[in-house]
Amino acid sequence: MAYDDSTYRRQAEEPTPTDPAAYRSNTLAAAEQRRRAEELDGVGDTTADVLRRAEAEEDGRDRLGIHLGWEVVLLVAAAAIGFLLWRLEPESLRRPDLDDLLITGAAIGLLTLGAGLTLRAGVPNLALGPIALAASLQYAEQGDQGLVKAMVPALVFAAAGAIVLGVIIVVLHVPGWVATLAAALGVIVFDQLRVVPVAVQGTYDPTGQAFFLFGGFAVLAVFGGALGIVTPVRRWLGRMRPTGDPARRRGAIVAFPVIGALVLSSLFAVAAGTLFAAQSDGPIVPATGIEWTGIALGLAMLAGTSGYGRRGGIFGTLFAVAALTLFLDYADRREFDISLFAIAASVVAAGLVVTRLVEAYGRPLPVVGPADWNAAAPATGANWQPDLPETWSTASTTPRGDRWDSGPWGTGTGR
Repeated sequence: MAYDDSTYRRQAEEPTPTDPAAYRSNTLAAAEQRRRAEELDGVGDTTADVLRRAEAEEDGRDRLGIHLGWEVVLLVAAAAIGFLLWRLEPESLRRPDLDDLLITGAAIGLLTLGAGLTLRAGVPNLALGPIALAASLQYAEQGDQGLVKAMVPALVFAAAGAIVLGVIIVVLHVPGWVATLAAALGVIVFDQLRVVPVAVQGTYDPTGQAFFLFGGFAVLAVFGGALGIVTPVRRWLGRMRPTGDPARRRGAIVAFPVIGALVLSSLFAVAAGTLFAAQSDGPIVPATGIEWTGIALGLAMLAGTSGYGRRGGIFGTLFAVAALTLFLDYADRREFDISLFAIAASVVAAGLVVTRLVEAYGRPLPVVGPADWNAAAPATGANWQPDLPETWSTASTTPRGDRWDSGPWGTGTGR
């Protein structure tokens, strides 16, 4: 028998079945090859390519129903606390007490804006509280020279420190929360250089501009929330958020949003600390300020901004700040004597629950693609089964008659 006999020739590849119900050949191998090719192709991708591929995994617009529904809950909560405060002491919602309430709300709101902005940018600023306390001490010591002369040094130092911190985060590509924690510890050292409370020497009274200050915060909160739902703005601001390998460098393209978010949040913290000091009836006590960081981050998440930074609402920050401001005044008038650390812990815990709700129900609806497997019976083949075979055994196969050991050179008939 010649070796060119068709029995020993390499069998030609079988034609691809045209029946849509037939098994797809090498499906798993092809999928694995595509995956490995994408990994190899992604080595030299730019940040824009990585983000575009990550965003493409969730086609469609985020669902805002969960945000709007939760914002209604926050509005109802704020109204309920306001009603309790009015029942307790109606004068608390009338001037001049209302002015103090609005100033407190504006200061807390500025801290919350800074926390929400840095969360969306992927670099949560944990130094907000210590920076606000440092600004309060600065105004208490230098307030007799005027508001401008007291605030300018604090603004300059806060902006310069934020720029340096942002450069470190971008160049070394380290987690933003770790870097800002180190900055917070450094600012706490500056705050605790004072060993006694500092009396406020300034004469600036912000209550005359209470409506303007709180109104300015409200406009910033709503406008910032509306911008955050615009896809191009959200992607540009969140370039530092992890996509794939979190240690992978994002490049210089993330420098501006990261540094800008840190600078703005630090300036907001200085303004908030100045308002706290100008409104205070007593001296400013040196402390850590970490409790205000917790309140700011907790309120940002409670308002609907995801702890991962990608999703956020529109009116949530305004309603959450209003609710907490009213609660603080109510607790003070009822002499509950609740620690700010306890309030911060509670707000952060509630914010984590809201983050899970937002992430669970705020994602775009899944895109329904074409079916990759058709379980309909084929036109031919009486023994066809719709399920893929789980195992394969040689015992179930019929031995072929053209084996090498069946011929004259086999072991059974060998010479």
